[in-house]
Formats: sequence, C-alpha cells, structure tokens
Amino acid sequence: MSQKFEAGTYDVIVVGAGHAGSEAALASARMGKSTLLLTMNLEMVAFMPCNPSIGGPAKGVVVREIDALGGQMGKNIDKTYIQMRMLNTGKGPAVRALRAQADKAMYAHEMKVTLERTEHLDLKQGTVDELIVENGTCQGVITSTGATYRAKSVVLTAGTSSRGKIIIGELKYSAGPNNTQPSIKLSENLLEHGFELARFKTGTPMRVHGKTVDYSVMEEQPGDDKPSLFSFSSDLATYRLNQIPCWLTFTNETTHHVIRQNLDRAPMFTGIVEGVGARYCPSIEDKIVRFSDKPRHQIFLEPEGEHTDEMYVQGLSTSLPEDVQIEMVHSVKGMEQAKMMRPGYAIEYDVVIPYQLKPSLETKLINNLFTAGQMNGTSGYEEAAGQGLIAGINAALAVDNKEPLVLQRSEGYIGVMIDDLVTKGTTEPYRLLTSRAEFRLLLRHDNADLRLTEIGRSIGLVTEEDYERFKKKHETIKAELKRIRKTRLKPTMELQKFLESIDSAPLKDGILFSDLLKRPEIHYNDLISFAPHDETLPEDVIEQVETEIKYEGYIKKAIERVEKQRRMEERRIPDGIDYMKIETLAMEARQRLEQIRPETLAQASRVSGVNPADISVLMIYLEQGQFPKQPAQSNE
Repeated sequence: MSQKFEAGTYDVIVVGAGHAGSEAALASARMGKSTLLLTMNLEMVAFMPCNPSIGGPAKGVVVREIDALGGQMGKNIDKTYIQMRMLNTGKGPAVRALRAQADKAMYAHEMKVTLERTEHLDLKQGTVDELIVENGTCQGVITSTGATYRAKSVVLTAGTSSRGKIIIGELKYSAGPNNTQPSIKLSENLLEHGFELARFKTGTPMRVHGKTVDYSVMEEQPGDDKPSLFSFSSDLATYRLNQIPCWLTFTNETTHHVIRQNLDRAPMFTGIVEGVGARYCPSIEDKIVRFSDKPRHQIFLEPEGEHTDEMYVQGLSTSLPEDVQIEMVHSVKGMEQAKMMRPGYAIEYDVVIPYQLKPSLETKLINNLFTAGQMNGTSGYEEAAGQGLIAGINAALAVDNKEPLVLQRSEGYIGVMIDDLVTKGTTEPYRLLTSRAEFRLLLRHDNADLRLTEIGRSIGLVTEEDYERFKKKHETIKAELKRIRKTRLKPTMELQKFLESIDSAPLKDGILFSDLLKRPEIHYNDLISFAPHDETLPEDVIEQVETEIKYEGYIKKAIERVEKQRRMEERRIPDGIDYMKIETLAMEARQRLEQIRPETLAQASRVSGVNPADISVLMIYLEQGQFPKQPAQSNE
C-alpha cells in the first residue's frame, strides 16, 4: 500500500457507487450529513451491468417504496425510460407491477449528475483496501493510494466487484462487472476482522447488434399507451408515447442440441464455477439440463438505449465458450445472421453472510459499519437500492446516536427482504418474490406512498412539495371513501339498464355506492355518473378507493394479522442470552438462535430451524425474565 495521508473527515462514507451506494449516499447527504461516496470508476456510477430494466413483480413495488421514503431510483428511471409496461393487469392488485426498459447510459448519467449536485455529498474515485476500526467501531477507510478518510459511519456496497472473477468457457480471470477492476483487498480485510464470506455467482447474456436481427419473425412487445410512472412526484402529462419496443422469440431443439453437445465445456458443470448461482435466474445451460422436457424457452430482445443498436438477449444468460455462444445465437429464429457484440459471462464474487447483520444492516462484529446490496447476498438492482437506502438512513442516524429505522414485514417489501436476510440468511443470490410477503395485499405498488411517506418525512427525506402532494391525495381518498359509503343509489331505469348490459343482477331496492362497487364486474368509473363527484378525481385516487372497497374484508383480516405480529415484535429479547444452556429448546433451535441472535420474539419465530414449541419456551423465559446469560467477556 502507498504511504498513508489524511485526506478528509466526514460524517458518513459510502464505498461503492452502484445502485445501493448511490441511494445510501443520497439518503445520508439529504439528511444533512457530510457524506463521501467512493467508487473505483466514476464512469460506472449506477451502471447496469446486466439487464437494462427496472421493476417487475415485487421489484417494482420496491422502487415505489424507495420513492415514498425519499429515495432516487423511481425519479431516475422516470427520466430515462424508453418503454414502460404494467404487468399482471389481469390479476389482483397485490401482484400488479410496473416495469421499465431503461436507456442504460442515460440512467447512469442522470444518477451521476444527481449525486454531483447534491449538497453535503462528495463523489470521488478511489479503491478502498482497508477499514479503520478502533475500539470495535468503524471510523473510516484507507484507499489503495494511501488516502485516509475518517467518518463516524461507513457503508460498504462493493457488489460483484468483491474479489470478482469473470468466467467464459475455460477462461477465468479477476474482474468486476463489465470487465471493470475488481476489489481484492477489501474482502481480505473483512476476513481479517473476522467476517464470514461466501462465494456467489451471477451471469449475463450476450449482446447482439440490433441491425443484424430479423424482427419480422418475432413478436413485438410494445409499451403501454396508458400512462404509469414509478415516482409519485412524476408528472403523468410527460408520459412518453413514442416508446421503443422489445421483441419475443424462442429457443428451439437446435439451440438445445448445441448446448447439450457442449456441456463438457460449460464451466458450471466442469467445476470451473465455484460460486452458488441464482435458482430464479438460471443460465440457459442450466435450464436445458433442469427442464429437459421443455421444447423451447422464451427469449426477449431488449434495447440497451435510444442511441445504440446494442440489444440485450434476455433468457440466454450463459458462461459457455464464445464459439458456442455464437452458434447458439444463430440457432434462434430471427437471429440467424445476428452479430454478437459482447459474449455472455458468469461472475463470482464475495458475499457477507447476512446473519452477521442486524435488522438495521449494521454489522454485529463492528459498530457503525453497514453493508448493503449484492454484498449481502441479494440479486437485482432494486433489492440493492432498497438496502442501500436503509443502510444510508441508518448510517446517518448512527452519527447522532439515534434509533435505527427498521421496516417491519407488514410495512414494505424492503422490510420483508431485510428480515429474510438477517433471520433466515440465504444460500444463493436472494431475489424478492411476491410469495415471500405474507401481507402482500397490504404491500401493493399503488399504496407505497400511503404506507411509507410519513416515515420518509419523519427522517427528513421527503420534500415539502412531495409531502403536500401526498397529504392532498390522502385526504381526497378518505373523503371519497366516506362519501360513497354514505351515498345511496336508487334503482333508476338507467342504472338497471347498465347492470343488465354487464350481466349484473338488477337492484330490488336502493343500495350504497360502496356495496354495489363490491361486485367484481363493476368498477368505480361505471358508477360515478349515477352519483357524480364535484370534481374529476385523479386515477391514482380512484384506484385506491376501488381497491379499498373491493378488498375490504381481506384487508381487514390482513390488518388483524399484522396487529398480532406487532405484539410479538414488541416482545424484545434481552442481549447476552446463552441459548445453548436452554435445554428445553431443540438443539437445532439453540444453534440457530445462537448464530442469528434475534432481537424480538417475532424475529425468532422466523429463524429457520426454530419451531412453535421453541417459541413457547422462549415466551416462558421472557415472562419469567430468567434467561441464562453468556459469560462476561474478559478484557485481558
């Protein structure tokens, strides 16, 4: 290492400027803390090394939650999308999700400009090699050039750069994503401090030249005509209509034959790949082996931007040798003449095993050191950004010795994700799914602002303008719900004719607007002419009103379950318990509780290997207040 020198002092230092680091740094700076964001390459700020998109099931809800809390991802994609689609529109509101194709270069550019122009925030290039740890507390970092930066809190978001290794066929070399510089010494320093690291793997498909693709034999996937944007503060009047389409094609038996013939050269089967890959985002060679009965798999061609002909081949993620990749691409309908611009690759990287983290994302080993993003074992830009926002908030709160922000599972998908990581851990790259949330009817994309804006406001991240807009929306929803629950519709000839036209049962007597709206075939806009409002309500208000009425019974039951869980969340478990001495606990439960060290009874109930009988034992000990204590640590 170069000669060390004092380079600056800050409240918070964030290491890594990907999606997690960008949100962490912006949150800290916007909370008034002097913040340093260090990245190995200023050209890679908020870069998308894999798919050029934001959102999708569960992930799209996270983007809206980030926005409601005062984060940036939603605003950034709303400035730089080239296509926007609402998914699952034929299904219930709990699984609807927005997804955007991004202009990859513009997305990164806009985020970098935002960071550069944010007060209290310095963006600098530098590779962090070492943490400064004194008396069990992280107090800064040292870069490869010897620059020493001191701070009261540090957030690590090194992502897939952490001792990253790229794999293409028989070739394996040290690199970060997109052939950038890897971070080697920081991982080694974490090991020296006693952290347990695991090796995970992710991958990306090849890119092809769009001008060499025959789209005439593919199915066009256009964007939506109906405006939808991610940020609650974005103006729907600016919605882009001239969107750029994606294209759908399929693999075929020839494709599968090419892959099968070359499995002996596939790194994931030859032992070259050592890291654990994502089950929910498998490589094409993994799909062919695991789903050998499937005659074809979907391939989506996604544009990487408005001013490039590079196309992302979604569905062909692979680490097969380059010559096999070319043959594979040419076997797909519409890509017979396609020119490959970049080969696909797998990348292995280090992960901080997440049971070493508190629910605040502060590490248990070192005070005021936080980790976020893929470094914690997640996959996806959205999961990373959500963690980054929480880590940045809590790093800023730690500066003032304030209580951390911990989102509950009933408050947001971000809360579900972090709770899953710190209580259950993960043995593969973690991906958010709607099925992971037991309260998903409450955690919808449309009500993220109603759930989280007050929290964002209380910590100083929601602007006055955004808060006033939120209050007006909230009050309008409450007023309209109150109105339609009191408004009685008479069985007029016009209303009866309308009901007959949609095969809905006629009215025998007057009925409350809200009760008629509960019929599944009827929508708010169908009835408004029979009981007009003084003014035309915005679409987002109507959506909330209709969802609240139609799902009223289910929502009430979900809220009752939340209250029951909240009582368990309030039952805090004292520090320093020696679980191994509680002989009435099952041995697996003792071991897992000793490892995870949950903070509440509810958290303990979600630890894998802990069953209801074990929770009953813990409840008895809590009521008696007689837990066996760990021996005091010697200072010698």
